[in-house]
Parts: sequence; structure tokens; C-alpha cells
Amino acid sequence: MTTVVLATGNAGKLGEFRSCFEGLDVRFLSLKEIGFEGDIVEDGKTFRANAEIKARAVASFLDRNPDRAATVDAVLADDSGLEVAALGGAPGIHTARFAGPGATNSSNIDKLLRCLEGAADRRARFVCTLCLLRRRGGSWSAPEFRDGACEGTILEAREGEGGFGYDPVFRPEGRDVSFALMDGAEKDRISHRGRAIQALRALLGV
Repeated sequence: MTTVVLATGNAGKLGEFRSCFEGLDVRFLSLKEIGFEGDIVEDGKTFRANAEIKARAVASFLDRNPDRAATVDAVLADDSGLEVAALGGAPGIHTARFAGPGATNSSNIDKLLRCLEGAADRRARFVCTLCLLRRRGGSWSAPEFRDGACEGTILEAREGEGGFGYDPVFRPEGRDVSFALMDGAEKDRISHRGRAIQALRALLGV
């Protein structure tokens, strides 16, 4: 069994990873399960930079707590976001805090819909970058990255209550419903994170 710490406090993301690896010899631990507390300052300029920042922050915590690191094989960080064509690629790396400090999923969606009010071009894409650090002989490997993307459009109003983040207003290309109305298995097959996870599974050989 490979034990991986997922460097996120987002329960929705953790659930997606566990679902995608269900039945395989990979176990995901949350930050809470290893006793990690506090915020990680994500001041990178790209998704890749922020994913690496998060992975290294958790790896550093484990180095300071060898008793917790003893059963951990790797740290995995995800940085993902929404890029909207009419907004020049925004919110991008600021996706989670698009509406400002303390932003919620609802306030982020509200701001996005206001920004696109009356816009004819509603093209958007979700992107995801994964950064994996493997623990080998008491030290960490060089970072390994995998990416995924999902093209789609932004709806004019919310559609469904499932999923998380911007799911209620994102309709993936080739589908007639939003992410929020898809069951988890269907979303995992086509989402940006699902595609990045498929590449990760190939990297891990599972």
C-alpha cells in the first residue's frame, strides 16, 4: 500500500482523489490526519509553482515530524483553477479567492456571473497541475508534474447543487449539463482533475 499525503484542506478535492483511486493500493491522508495546521502561502505565479509550494510545505512539515513521516511514501499537491477567455484567463491562480479574502464558492460564482453579464463569449477551461514528491531513503525526490484540462463554457445561471467550487456554472464541452449535475464517476472521467489523476496513475503504475 502506497500512502500519500494530499496537500489540501479542500474536502471536495480529497474526496475526488479517493474516489479515483478506489480499489487500488493507494491510500490518501488529509492534512488533518497528519496533524498539519496553518496556512500555506501560495505566492507562485503559475499553477505549477503553487502546486510545488504546497507539496514542499507539507514535505518540510514531515521532515520536522519524523514519527508522522515514517509511514508516508509521498506528498501530492494539486493547484487548479478556472480560466475564462473573456476575462483574459482570469480568475486563474486566484480562482479560490476571486471574490476577495474570505471568498466562498457562492460569492466567487456571483462575481464571475457579474463579470460575464451580457458577454457573448463564455468559453472557459478548468486546468489542474499535480506535483508529486516521493520519499526515498529519508529524503524527497525531485518534483514530478502531471497536468489536465477540461474545456467548456460558463452558464448564465447556476445549474444544480452538486460538486464544489464553480461546478454549478461550468458546462464541459460535449455535455448538456453542468458539472454540478453529473454523478461523481462521470465527472471524474472528463474533468481537469480527473485527467491529471489518470496521468498520475500511469506515473505511479496503478
